[in-house]
Amino acid sequence: MLHIVDLHAGYGGIKALNGVSLSVGKGEMVALVGSNGAGKSTLLNSISGIVRPSSGVIMFEGNELGGRPAWSIAREGLIQVPEGRQVVPDMSVRDNLLSGTSALQRRAPTFVLRDVFDLFPILGEREDQMSGSLSGGQQQMLAIGRALMGAPRLLLLDEPSLGLAPIIINQVFAALKQVNEAGLTILLIEQNARKAFELTDRAYVLDQGAIVLEGASSELAKEASIVAHYL
Repeated sequence: MLHIVDLHAGYGGIKALNGVSLSVGKGEMVALVGSNGAGKSTLLNSISGIVRPSSGVIMFEGNELGGRPAWSIAREGLIQVPEGRQVVPDMSVRDNLLSGTSALQRRAPTFVLRDVFDLFPILGEREDQMSGSLSGGQQQMLAIGRALMGAPRLLLLDEPSLGLAPIIINQVFAALKQVNEAGLTILLIEQNARKAFELTDRAYVLDQGAIVLEGASSELAKEASIVAHYL
């Protein structure tokens, strides 16, 4: 579904991506791991249209995405769950979720409110509560649910475990596994390499803006350099 070739991007004259190439096949869950500052978020934001790459190719189901605005890319079904969750605090859980449908345009929904509440029951219990009063873990569930309401064909997640307690991380990752097994394609950016390798089929390792390793997640988890640096 996603094919990236020789991507370069940066901020304010500082290069963050130096010739990144990767692919994500339909139905896969693929991880991108790396340390802080490796360029992970820049890559995700380049795919989403938030950052304009300086060069390279981003193809989504055969269509070039480079230079298109973020709202246009989202309406193609390539939807990002941002780092830090970014829910609207003075809107209810229900209204935050419904805001995700703005990405649908003429596409049919694949998740409705009931589906999100089945996936994350706590959101159903707090449907009318202001989102700013939720815990960090509940807000992460809300951010994922909001993205699902936009009928993603490829779901991009930026550090979904950041700042969460281990029990909540397990709940969030179990939900991601469930929607992936139901057919949703996922690209997961994650600093928690151990959890990322457990969850995904394949993985890439990004270091200083370049892919340095790639392969089956189960094999990368045994790689000596990965164990030393990330596990």
